[in-house]
Amino acid sequence: MEIKVLGTGCSRCKKLYEEAEKAIRQSGINASLIKVDRIEDIMAYKVLSTPALVINGEVKCAGKIPSASEIAGWLRSAREKG
Repeated sequence: MEIKVLGTGCSRCKKLYEEAEKAIRQSGINASLIKVDRIEDIMAYKVLSTPALVINGEVKCAGKIPSASEIAGWLRSAREKG
């Protein structure tokens, strides 16, 4: 599973990255966590605000910081979809 945190490096982006790390640990799912900070790469996802979270190519949220438990739920759902 691939998880991306889109953001230019602000404190909110760093916080989302931390929450995503916690979610991976909580869920026990094998996932790679990638920080995407190039504007060109972020724009490819058509998000209007950062930070944003992408799981397996699908934007799950933008402009907010979901809790680790919420992210873990998205991870479990993505795993079920296969």
